[in-house]
Amino acid sequence: MPRILSHAGFRPLLFVLLLLASLCLHGTSHAADAPKEGVLLVAFGTSVPEGMPAFKAVDAEFKKAFPGSPVVWAYTSQIIRKKLAEQGQPVGGISDGMAQLAKDGVKVVRVQSLHVLGGEEFSALERAVLLDVSKHPGRFDAVFLGRPLLESRADAQELAAILLADTKKARGKNTALVLMGHGQSHGRADLAFEGVCAVFKAADKKVHMATVEGARTFEDLLKELKAAKVKQVVLAPLMLVAGDHARNDLAGDEEDSWASQLKKAGIKVDAHLKGLGEMPGTAAIFVRHAKESADDLTREPRKP
Repeated sequence: MPRILSHAGFRPLLFVLLLLASLCLHGTSHAADAPKEGVLLVAFGTSVPEGMPAFKAVDAEFKKAFPGSPVVWAYTSQIIRKKLAEQGQPVGGISDGMAQLAKDGVKVVRVQSLHVLGGEEFSALERAVLLDVSKHPGRFDAVFLGRPLLESRADAQELAAILLADTKKARGKNTALVLMGHGQSHGRADLAFEGVCAVFKAADKKVHMATVEGARTFEDLLKELKAAKVKQVVLAPLMLVAGDHARNDLAGDEEDSWASQLKKAGIKVDAHLKGLGEMPGTAAIFVRHAKESADDLTREPRKP
């Protein structure tokens, strides 16, 4: 026969059930009261269709890492935004992205730079976000700024492993890897790029690097390849997307492209036209930077 609880035995059980219900309701209320987060991904932008797989991969990684949070994109290049708008594929700027997140009810914004290094483009991004925050005080509880892809030695080591693994099949055993970075004409990221070169070189002595702009030029690269008696290379962009620079300046048929000049110098050339964003693992570095950022632009920096 089933045992029926007496009133005296039922009271402790009722108390426990009420306590558990209270805790559950408290947890639900706390979750509902938590500030809503949103992500603003900021890139220079691209209008080259072949560059989009990199952006799509990054987008998917952030949506996976921030489930239920709006993920909005912003391009800093006005030229690219105008071109895309004319094609019926508009992408806004930073102020547009911040406004969209506010409209979505976001109270905590994580702005994530998709730049490779902290050069002039990243500085312009930071200024634009600060300006937007100052124009709309109190709109957000916090605005965190995530740093670019390569900020530390650990970042560079992680990316080197990702890139070397992705290009391994294309290179074979005795082929050098030539990487094209963007650089900046005023040398803003020159020293940081030298650090990246050193880390990649430590990972694989057959890696050689130069930039479109900046101190480490193609002429320096060619001298380095000749000194190392390199006979065969695989070209790859050290850029988030394999866009215009990769397809024209790096691997194009024009006389001044790196591919053409290397062939003229008697070096056999193959190309691995794949943006860093397409390579498994790269987006995870950006996600980590977004999550770890404690640089709240709505507040003054703490004084030591």
